[in-house]
Amino acid sequence: MFAVIKTGGKQYKVAPGEVLRVEKLPGEPGDTVELSEVLLVAGEGEPRVGTPLVEGARVKATILEQGRSKKIIVFKKKRRKNYKRKRGHRQYYTVLRIEEIVG
Repeated sequence: MFAVIKTGGKQYKVAPGEVLRVEKLPGEPGDTVELSEVLLVAGEGEPRVGTPLVEGARVKATILEQGRSKKIIVFKKKRRKNYKRKRGHRQYYTVLRIEEIVG
């Protein structure tokens, strides 16, 4: 069984037991999170496609880790105008283990 969920402005295909890295979600490691924006549920019988969400479907996951990714450098320059800007950015993320797909 698998599902397509939406979180953080992105869509992910998930199945029970998978480990997934998504945009930051509130909670501490060990907490259980319920993702209710389910777009598709399939795998047993006929697939259920939402318009836009599947009614009553949800995905339960456990938070494994909260962290920050590697730093990226954002550099802007306009030639001959004496304009330069250098800034770093580290994106927050959450690592989830998919426990169960309900619905």
